[in-house]
Amino acid sequence: MPPPEPSIARDSRTIPVATRSWWWWPLETLAMSGGILYWGVFGLLFTLISLPLRIILPRRRAEVLGRSMLHRAFRVFVHYLRVTGLVQVDLESLAPLRQRKEPIIIAPNHTSLWDAVFVIACLPQPICIMKESILCNPFLGGGARLAGYIPNCSPSRLVRESAESLARGGQLLLFPEGTRTRRDARWINPLRGGCALIARRAGSPVLPVFVRSNTRFLEKGWPLWKRPEFPLKLSFELGEPVSPMENEKAQAFTSRLTEIYISNLSRPHKLRRQIEAE
Repeated sequence: MPPPEPSIARDSRTIPVATRSWWWWPLETLAMSGGILYWGVFGLLFTLISLPLRIILPRRRAEVLGRSMLHRAFRVFVHYLRVTGLVQVDLESLAPLRQRKEPIIIAPNHTSLWDAVFVIACLPQPICIMKESILCNPFLGGGARLAGYIPNCSPSRLVRESAESLARGGQLLLFPEGTRTRRDARWINPLRGGCALIARRAGSPVLPVFVRSNTRFLEKGWPLWKRPEFPLKLSFELGEPVSPMENEKAQAFTSRLTEIYISNLSRPHKLRRQIEAE
């Protein structure tokens, strides 16, 4: 039986921070190690089976299979994080995306390395844009290639392939910042123009997703050896669709999107981004 759809982790499943004793630290460390092991084993297995599947199956069928497998693997991982109490994450607002049939660009702000994991756990067949270097990673590259994810190596190719995927009725997952939010950024990095160019070419709306967290774990510049304070708390909030206006240039549309992100992320919220202490 597959795990339940990801949602906020209830207090009954975790131990409140105030009551965590010294003995909880090794349990958290063990649970964190289990998560790393999960991705190590799963990633290598996926890479091993992806090559023959790409050869045997027609391209479109292979992509559907790859996206479905990644979706299920991410669902299991999110379920693991919830059960172990490592993460409390609110994904309930993303549930309506499963019922959307029309092509759309799903555009979260990029707080950390694993933002995509939580979004893909809610989407059965997303098409993702990712760094070209990830396609060469032995743990992540095999699954990404099988799923037909789009590398960001060439702007023209990126826009063309993204628009073609949307024309086939897909849901495109794109981080408009282009990279994780810098440590010194107040709310977000300056948005890049790719999102606007794809939206204009495909005629598809952009759906902002506002990601908040109580931690900067796996943010750009976070040392991989540095242990965060658990539980990590994250919130994903769905915005309203935004479409380019007639004759609106890409730069103007990007500026309008930027104002929407800043206006939402700066409002009072229990997980609002805090200025990092020097």
